[in-house]
Amino acid sequence: MGNELKVPTMAELSAAGKQPEVLFWVGCAGSFDDRAKKITKAFVKILNKAKVSFAVLGTEESCTGDPAKRSGNEFLFQMQAVTNIEVMNTYGIKKVVTACPHCFNTLKNEYPGLGGNYEVVHHTQFLRQLLEDGKITMQGGTYKGKRITFHDPCYLGRANNVYEAPRELIRKLDAELVEMKNCKKRGLCCGAGGAQMFKEPEKGDKEINIERTEQALQTRPEIIAAGCPFCNTMMTDGVKNKEKEGSVAVLDIAELIATAEDL
Repeated sequence: MGNELKVPTMAELSAAGKQPEVLFWVGCAGSFDDRAKKITKAFVKILNKAKVSFAVLGTEESCTGDPAKRSGNEFLFQMQAVTNIEVMNTYGIKKVVTACPHCFNTLKNEYPGLGGNYEVVHHTQFLRQLLEDGKITMQGGTYKGKRITFHDPCYLGRANNVYEAPRELIRKLDAELVEMKNCKKRGLCCGAGGAQMFKEPEKGDKEINIERTEQALQTRPEIIAAGCPFCNTMMTDGVKNKEKEGSVAVLDIAELIATAEDL
């Protein structure tokens, strides 16, 4: 992750007899996907700037089991979940933050039934709290007046009713928030949920991410903001399909804030 980034692991802190306030759950995309790694780095830079006491599990982190569960393999999901819960409970984890709504939803709503009880927050909620607490300031006119539309991730919005945190952050950037016709409770999926991310689409008239990108482009945005690594991939592919990558950027909320803060 580069020499300049301080990313402590739970194992290191535990060996030193320390307990961080929050575990940053990186997730598979944030760990392995080259595009999503940039989101991870941006979020870590913000955590360091805000002097947040955090750690990651590192090699002890495994997939939450979301793709297995969504595609119908409950047995594999429970194996993955129980393994993670044992690790987290051994470290006495209380609070978890993640930049992936799929991890967020699974850790928050499905781990308690298997013995994993944690306070789980999405990174947009966590960033909003840092802002309210005065630990980060979002001055700087990088995005002043820029037209930004926000794509609601299914597992953040409709599944968990988190709509305002990302939007408040966009407004704090002095940007112009423009809404798509399908937003919030009427949001449209990017096409990657339910483990669709890892398979070819079935035959049809149009791919979902193209439909969603068209809705986004109707708002004439300069930036399509996302809060999910899967959505980021799908919207980026959609923008490329429309040959708009020269004029429309697809960025995670954490990347917007890190850039505004010159991190």
